[in-house]
Amino acid sequence: MIELPAERMAAVMGADLHARGPGGHPGKAVIDSREISGGEIFFGLTGGADDGGRFAKVALEAGAWGVVVEPSRAAELDGFDGWVFTSEDPLRSLQMLARAWRRELGATVIGITGSVGKTSVKDITAAILPGEVHASAENFNTEIGLPLTILEAPAGTGILVLEMAMRGSGQIAELAAIAEPDVGVITNVGPVHVELLGSIEAVAAAKAELIGGLKPDGILIVPVEAGHLESHLDSHPGLVRFGPGGDVRSLSSQVSPTHTMARISTSFGTEEFVFPFTESHNLHNALAAVAVGISAGARPSELSARAGRVSFSKLRGEHHDLGAEGLLINDCYNANPLSMRAALDYLSSLDRPQKVAVLGQMAELGPDALRFHEEIGGYAREAGIDTIVSVGREADGYGAEVRVETPAEAADWIRENLEPRGAVLVKGSRSAGLEAVRESLEVAEMTHGPVN
Repeated sequence: MIELPAERMAAVMGADLHARGPGGHPGKAVIDSREISGGEIFFGLTGGADDGGRFAKVALEAGAWGVVVEPSRAAELDGFDGWVFTSEDPLRSLQMLARAWRRELGATVIGITGSVGKTSVKDITAAILPGEVHASAENFNTEIGLPLTILEAPAGTGILVLEMAMRGSGQIAELAAIAEPDVGVITNVGPVHVELLGSIEAVAAAKAELIGGLKPDGILIVPVEAGHLESHLDSHPGLVRFGPGGDVRSLSSQVSPTHTMARISTSFGTEEFVFPFTESHNLHNALAAVAVGISAGARPSELSARAGRVSFSKLRGEHHDLGAEGLLINDCYNANPLSMRAALDYLSSLDRPQKVAVLGQMAELGPDALRFHEEIGGYAREAGIDTIVSVGREADGYGAEVRVETPAEAADWIRENLEPRGAVLVKGSRSAGLEAVRESLEVAEMTHGPVN
């Protein structure tokens, strides 16, 4: 419930109030009229030839509390039962309303970005933090998704955990200006979006925009090995590092078939954690999440007590039963050289008689894309992967033993060639469409963690 008076909403949105509706407050903000179930505020976003305002009538008829549209749309909404706000820029109004609601909540805001791991860090952080926590859902991490996430947060929310995506210079700064984070996390910087930004140094500079968006007394959390990010950190006083030798680090860890038990050291003492995952890279992500929790004022024991609640967003390391004790690791939400190495390391660590990697292209790597693909192919072989199956011509650089053109063909190969108790990793950028591999196979959900 966005508990702001309509007149104040108009003021913070920079909008005019064209028509009044019934009392009360909107439940949340939406940009798709098909999501209206009653009581929402609908924003008719525009972009290029698309005009979301043409669905404002549909939204009001479906029971929207109100709508925000461009002035040219106002007259056609006369006579409908609902609040009508007019704005020259409905997207900007959405963002300004989100910032106002963020301030009204008075919540501690966590902003998380990075080339790899930001969604997993977000998932772990949201799970282990005590109190009333609201977090980004799935890929609600853009200039549209982030304000929608904030406006979903109910009154009484104590902590907002917000993922921040970046595809160009200035975008993290824009998101930070909306969210005004108290704690910022940059998980790492790698060769992701180089095609768009031109160099890994430019990627680091774009991620570092989060630093300038922190509150004056804000805390910044980064890995011990910050790489290209390091040159941007000198001037920040509230710096917390995670990883080996850092402020938050794992002193020891033990992996069981379904869990990771870790003894984690923080500036407020050492605590035992039991996490329901087995990948080493997720323990690294968990260290970042613990650093967030400590920075947000939680005690290590409070965080540890909630470690068993961790679960991950869709298409990120999902485990599925293939029958005959076969295992499918569905990690095809996205891919880049850093995340590929982490996924291959995990596949390599499994006690399985056959290990197969079905790999699609890694997109947006710029002029060195072929080299990156060749390096990952070599890395997979060094890691002991038995067979690489590449999907699509864009993935030829892996030098795979098996090459197929479509995800359906990859599924056929798995069905015909995977041995009993074999394990297969499926990973690639979203443009590769590898989620269709899992959809083509008869699989069952599994508890996260390998079956040995």
